Amino acid sequence: MIELRDKTLLIDGRPRLVLSGEVHYFRLRREDWQDRLDKLKAAGCNAVASYIPWLCHETVEGRIDLDGRTRPELDLGAFIDLCQANGLWFIARPGPFVMAEMKNEGLPYWIYEKHPEIVPAGWDGKPATTPTVDYLAPGFLDAARRWYDAVMAVIAPRLQPGGGNVIALQLDNEIGMLSWVSNCPDLTENVLADFAAWLKARHGLEALRQRYPFDPDAPEARRDGIRSPAENYALALMRDLGHYMRDRFARYVATLRVWAENAGIRGIPFVVNIHGTGGGRGFGFPIGISQLYPSYTQDAGYLSGSDIYFGNLTFDNFQDLYLCNAFMEAVHRPEQPLASMEFECGDGNYGNTYGNRLDPSAADFKARMCLAQGARLINYYLFSGGRNYKLDPAPQDGDGRIAVTGERHGFAAPVDPEGRLNYSYPRLASLTRTVAAVADKLATMREERDPLAFGFIPDYFMTEYRYPASAAMADIIRNLEANRGPGAWETMARAMLLGGYRFGAVDIQNRALDVASTPVLALGSARYMDASVQRKLADWLAAGGGLLLYGEVPQYGMEGEPCTVLAEALGAQISGFRQASERYFLSLAADGWAAPRPEVRTHFAQTFAVPSARALLRVCDTGEICGFETAVGNGRAIVIGTAYPCDIALFRTALERLGAVAALRHDCEDHGIFMTSTANAAGERFIHLLNLDGFDKRFRLYEHGQPLFGGREIELQARDGVMLPLAMRFGEVKIEYATAEIAAVSPDCIEFRPTQRLDVIAVETAREIHLSWHDELQQDTPTTYVVSLRPPPLRDRITLRHESAGG
Repeated sequence: MIELRDKTLLIDGRPRLVLSGEVHYFRLRREDWQDRLDKLKAAGCNAVASYIPWLCHETVEGRIDLDGRTRPELDLGAFIDLCQANGLWFIARPGPFVMAEMKNEGLPYWIYEKHPEIVPAGWDGKPATTPTVDYLAPGFLDAARRWYDAVMAVIAPRLQPGGGNVIALQLDNEIGMLSWVSNCPDLTENVLADFAAWLKARHGLEALRQRYPFDPDAPEARRDGIRSPAENYALALMRDLGHYMRDRFARYVATLRVWAENAGIRGIPFVVNIHGTGGGRGFGFPIGISQLYPSYTQDAGYLSGSDIYFGNLTFDNFQDLYLCNAFMEAVHRPEQPLASMEFECGDGNYGNTYGNRLDPSAADFKARMCLAQGARLINYYLFSGGRNYKLDPAPQDGDGRIAVTGERHGFAAPVDPEGRLNYSYPRLASLTRTVAAVADKLATMREERDPLAFGFIPDYFMTEYRYPASAAMADIIRNLEANRGPGAWETMARAMLLGGYRFGAVDIQNRALDVASTPVLALGSARYMDASVQRKLADWLAAGGGLLLYGEVPQYGMEGEPCTVLAEALGAQISGFRQASERYFLSLAADGWAAPRPEVRTHFAQTFAVPSARALLRVCDTGEICGFETAVGNGRAIVIGTAYPCDIALFRTALERLGAVAALRHDCEDHGIFMTSTANAAGERFIHLLNLDGFDKRFRLYEHGQPLFGGREIELQARDGVMLPLAMRFGEVKIEYATAEIAAVSPDCIEFRPTQRLDVIAVETAREIHLSWHDELQQDTPTTYVVSLRPPPLRDRITLRHESAGG
């Protein structure tokens, strides 16, 4: 039985970490399956995931091959059974869409030919530029239902609760992504009729007449009015369309789940994966969350999985991954843990051009951060490359193959299409084996957090559909994009993390906001914010909350209507805006407790009249206030209404004045260190550290002002990451602390990966400890110190053998 409980993944009642690799059975010769599984197991993985492409299995309508009749590599059941014979769990991803560079994103050609009505028309009636479809079109649903019935007949007998190895089923893939990236909302006649019914149910007929100047029940009027909106209702339509699409996707997901359950798929979670990262950044990822969170939170039994494509995790983008995970968790149900269904691994050579080359640390760093934040499932994508065979019958499209990458596929994978290991494999394998050694500990650990959260407003990211001719849509989207991501992420979030803060996020749009659970809130705020959210923030402040607002104090609601509820609560009158230009060098001067600081350049400042507030930042040439601190009832707010740079000390002081003090600190002046900690109910802990730079760093760590690791200096090597144990017990052996990383555990031996010039492992045990000749023991009852005398480059393991006294 697979259960999701209290952010934990349980298999037969035992908390587990699932470390999976994506291997496409259909892209490999059947005789190569075992070789790829051997390489997967050698890398420390305990599961396999694969898309199951409808395009390959039903090239001709009604002729579904899932047992290898037409091609041996299409025997899905045989591949799942081989995974089980190798002791590996299986995660099934049957579409209907699979993407994976497949033609038609994995849908059969015949479905478009038979059902042309499923191809969407978008703005101004223009046809979709991507091979998306109307998910709820009757013709598509009828065909997809038959596909599900066939593929579930193979999967259902192999479920883990029934003695098989299938532990999860993904429902479709990246739902809504194609419409978003092409800015082509699905506006078929079927969708327009459904949207009209939704509008009437949401607003009521009388209110709808006031909201839109067309009759939603008149097909021609609604077609023109929705596909080519007028400016006077464009913002209302953008908002309604976004909320409707969320509901539509949720209904589609629920439909797929019903089909799967009716076919016998029970006792395992249903996965919905979230798109949006790319180009090394995560600014777009919350758009995917916004589109899909109603789909995977509508009922118990769903698991959301991220798509993580950040390339190298560096000083520039590390805060992106941290925030993406935090925002996922902010909208989750209480039982849902973090997971990643497409976790980028490999060398980055996606175009087979050697135009991109990732550092070996890339997947290692991202996995370490995700696990520290509570991820329970990671699926390395793509673990093994393969080949794209030719379809039969072959489409007349130039090469007739199943995918768009030519004959070879997965050029960047740790295991290339021919089965060779590339340079990314060893470090990925080392990390995975290290995690597997302590998986029982990590599987129940939670990140320890300081008393603050990052504010998340899903509707700030509901910007996937914008009518090209609408200036009103363009203006609001431009402002939201400027304030929801780059400003707050690049400055405030980065400063918080570099300042040692560990934090989650809170959905301030849909969840209650109370001082007990969220005493301090950091919020990237735009010029637009719903009145209900503004009121919630004002009430929370009055009750004693501490708000750090970065960006703009809102002046309008989300449809452009004037709304200054929060500004009034802050006692602030927005007096204007300053914008830098080619001949106007907008600069800021610090005031109050923020002074003295050098003047700094900026490109934007919102100015205020705040008679009862303390000024913190002013426009240099006018003296206008653009940053201030003020009391609000029993609470306090600090507003930075300008694009202020990443001043770690300033943001730390601001948060401390609001009541949030970072428990963890280090004394390295070079920054570039990500750190957090995790703990379980038994008090066992890991300190997680990443050196984001290409040079070594030496520092000491402190918690609540007290030194950790006996006050010993930590040397974190260039582009290295570690999980250092504290108060961790293995049978009769307790590791009080170690500056080395646990690499393997057996009943009478613990192996460590050395990380320092001189590593120290503090042990409490009644057992006898045996070491190799280049280590020594130092006794200070009840603690024994194991001291490694050789630096890491000269050895790869510290072996601590222990046995009963006299044994």
